[in-house]
Amino acid sequence: MLNQHTLNQLHHLRLSGMARALEEQWTLPACHSLSFDERLGLLLDRENAWRDNKRLERLRKHAKLKYSGACLEDLDRRHSRGLDERLLSSLANGEWIRQQHNLLLTGPTGVGKTWLACALGNQACRQGHSALYIRTPRLLEQLRIAHGDGSFGRTLQQLAKVDVLILDDWGLAPLEENARHDLLEVIDDRATNRSTILTSQLPVDHWHAWINDPTVADALLDRLVHNAYRVVMKGESLRRKTTEQTAAS
Repeated sequence: MLNQHTLNQLHHLRLSGMARALEEQWTLPACHSLSFDERLGLLLDRENAWRDNKRLERLRKHAKLKYSGACLEDLDRRHSRGLDERLLSSLANGEWIRQQHNLLLTGPTGVGKTWLACALGNQACRQGHSALYIRTPRLLEQLRIAHGDGSFGRTLQQLAKVDVLILDDWGLAPLEENARHDLLEVIDDRATNRSTILTSQLPVDHWHAWINDPTVADALLDRLVHNAYRVVMKGESLRRKTTEQTAAS
C-alpha cells in the first residue's frame, strides 16, 4: 500500500520517469544494496532522461518533417553530391542555429535537398530547438487563407517563434504580388532572430528574378542571404538511381 501511494504521488507530481525507475529498483535485488543517495541519484538520472525523451518526441511531432526518420548519421556518402564534410560537421553542432544563421540548399531535383533539410531539422530537435517543415507553395496558400479568416497576424507570430523553419520547394512556382509581400513578412520576422532553411532547384543568383519585384526582392534577399550558409548539391537524381537499382535486382 505504501509503495503504491509513493507511485501515485510521483505521478501526481508528473515525475513519471522517476516512478518507472523506482518500480524497477523494487524488482532488482542488486539495487537493495545501494545507499539511499545512490538510489536517489539513479532516480533523478532516469527522470532527466525521461523528460529529455518526451521533449524530443514533442518537438519531432510538431516539426512535421517530410522525412521524419532522416538523421545525419544515415547520410548517404556513396554518391558525390558536392557536400563539404567540414561544413556538415559544423552544421551538426547547431552553432548556426544559436547564431541565427540561415541555410540555403540548392541543386537539381532528386539529389537529396529535402532529406538533408529534414535531417538537420531532426538534429535541431535533438538539441532542444523547435523546427517546422512546410512546402513554400503550401505556406503561401495558408497565408492567403489566413488573410481571409483574420488569422494572418497569429500565423505570423507562430512562424516567428519556430527556431528552425524549413521552407521546401522555394522558387518552384511564379509568385503573385500578395505572395511576395507575405513571404517578406515571414522572413522579416525571423531575420537575425531565428534560422531558416530553404531548399530550391533555382540557384540563388536566380532568386531575384523569380521574386519579380526589385524592391521586395532586395529586401527578401538581404534578410536571407547575407548571413546564410550555402550548400550547392550536385549529381544525378537519387530517386532515379534507386528505381534503376530496384528494376535491375
